[in-house]
Amino acid sequence: MTRSLFKGNFWSADILSTVGYDSIIQHLNNGRKNCKEFEEFLKERAAVEERYGKDLLSLSRKKPCGQSETNTLKRALEVFKQQVDSVAQCHIQLAQSLREEARKMEEFREKQKLQRKKTELVMDAIHKQKSLQFKKTMDAKKNYEQKCRDKDEAEQAVSRSANLVNPKQQEKLFVKLATSKTAVEDSDKAYMLHVSTLDKVREEWQSEHIKACEAFEAQECERINFFRNALWLHVNQLSQQCVTSDEHPSCMRISTPPRRMQSHQERLQGLTWQGEDPSQFLKPHQMILITLWLMTTVCSISNINETRAFSGK
Repeated sequence: MTRSLFKGNFWSADILSTVGYDSIIQHLNNGRKNCKEFEEFLKERAAVEERYGKDLLSLSRKKPCGQSETNTLKRALEVFKQQVDSVAQCHIQLAQSLREEARKMEEFREKQKLQRKKTELVMDAIHKQKSLQFKKTMDAKKNYEQKCRDKDEAEQAVSRSANLVNPKQQEKLFVKLATSKTAVEDSDKAYMLHVSTLDKVREEWQSEHIKACEAFEAQECERINFFRNALWLHVNQLSQQCVTSDEHPSCMRISTPPRRMQSHQERLQGLTWQGEDPSQFLKPHQMILITLWLMTTVCSISNINETRAFSGK
């Protein structure tokens, strides 16, 4: 900004022109519009974050997730839902922070608007005064030029009447000439007075224009710094949100290491035990031989019993 001061670049050779001032005002209006757009962006982003956080919170608290699991996996799922709940809370807190930043941006815009309004009122008044005085000066100039033409015509009439015999007519021409000379002198004084007044108004306008340029330049520097800081803060908030969101899954991964799966299976066996090791069970052909042996044994016992019964008779 040191090489491009507002007061050193926004001028015009035309005394009635406000093109330099209008360029500054347009630039400031664009800056204010940009701040407004960023403010609206923060508000909408806050609404998105809050909606996502609430939906995630509702999902975590209302939707069942592995209710029948047991042992270490059950505890892992509990940690998982806790971390999802924490992530949801983080998004809701981020939404609140974004709304707070949007509020600060709005307050900053309104503060600059009030500051600008005071300067703009002064400049609008001086612009109107300059335009009005210029018009009065131009009217005085036209009047002076007309009086000069009237005097020239009166002088020419007196010259033409030098050969007239009628003294009354000559007297009237001389009176008209004297009157026109007086009118020229009066109009010249009025014109010079308006020119002097216009020059004073111009000097006052120039002084106020320099003050306005300095004030507007200071405002623009303040706006740029505030906007940049707000943008940096927003990016830092998003970065922190990403870091926090990544920390919660890390906690869940720590709670479910692969080495615990064997422990989980051992606990499952203890809770649902139904028999021994399958390697100790009989194979199918062994079962068939045992069955045949049992059937033969039963038949032999039956025959012995029948023989004994017959001998007793």
